[in-house]
Amino acid sequence: MSQLAALLRARIATAGPMTVADFMAEALGHPEYGYYTTRDPFGSQGDFTTAPEVSQMFGELIGLWCALVWQMMGAPERVVLAELGPGRGTLMNDLLRAAGTVPAFLKALDVWLVETSPRQAARQRQTLAGRDVHWVEDFSQLPDGPLLVVANELFDALPIRQFVRHQGRWVERMVGLDGDDFVMIPGPEATPDLPEAVLTEAEDGAVAEICEAGRALAAAIGKRLNRQPGMALIIDYGHPRSGLGDTLQAVRRHRFHPVLEAPGDADITAHVDFQSLAAAAVPTRAWGPMLQGDFLRLLGIETRATLLAQAGGDKVAADIMGQMRRLIDADEMGTLFKALALASPTLAAPPGFVC
Repeated sequence: MSQLAALLRARIATAGPMTVADFMAEALGHPEYGYYTTRDPFGSQGDFTTAPEVSQMFGELIGLWCALVWQMMGAPERVVLAELGPGRGTLMNDLLRAAGTVPAFLKALDVWLVETSPRQAARQRQTLAGRDVHWVEDFSQLPDGPLLVVANELFDALPIRQFVRHQGRWVERMVGLDGDDFVMIPGPEATPDLPEAVLTEAEDGAVAEICEAGRALAAAIGKRLNRQPGMALIIDYGHPRSGLGDTLQAVRRHRFHPVLEAPGDADITAHVDFQSLAAAAVPTRAWGPMLQGDFLRLLGIETRATLLAQAGGDKVAADIMGQMRRLIDADEMGTLFKALALASPTLAAPPGFVC
């Protein structure tokens, strides 16, 4: 039995069943035994691979997007560039390399990474060695000024609450114990904060999810962008409209893993509800969500891939084209992943988004 599992079992035995959100938060972020505080989960040697680890083109195109938005903002002399949940720092490193093609933009950047895990921050410092970068643990700690925000595969890892339609009413799904095993059990009556049209479709056994932490972060971003000019780019996997369904999943060593088994040893995520994020960020304007494949095509990934392929031999070309297909093809990351932009109300449509 892992130390975290023992702690959670003792907590449930003493205080009673815990919400799915509390279980997920402890499994991922416990300061001593949480998943993100004890390991490097990224890449082929980890548990999953994110788009920046697939290809340098992803971060380069995000860098281009940021430079274009900066120009839309009137090219301010100083702009805060913040990445939320920066992983290994790969995306930011590629972004800043691409930003170097627009020297005035690179000079204007005040770069910040929002990271809660000391282990991940240490890895980011290695990746970004030699660059002028600052770290904070919370979005609220970012300095004032014009703002660009990038968040890739962050919101899917924020804790969710789950609800089940049970005998004609909604109850919250809880995590309890069956002997030494963690199990899902029905809890107190509670109605999920979702559109009424969604809830009326539910039959017994239907599952609803809400991510209060995601909504709170989107609201904080929206409040900031309504006060100071800027734009946020959120890329993640999920559904464009609020709906029903159990999307909670765990991954370990690139394979699906039982969600409640061995907490702290596997990544736990849920699909992002982009409609709820956009609603939480009002009065800022939301653009999208766009399919990741369409978004990257509009930013020029096919041209970039061709140029990179021409610079190498046949194997390099094949690798580059394979990376591009993984990012944009419908049966890879191209349709499951989506891009949402949150913008100050005075700004026009961002690059890569169809009006």
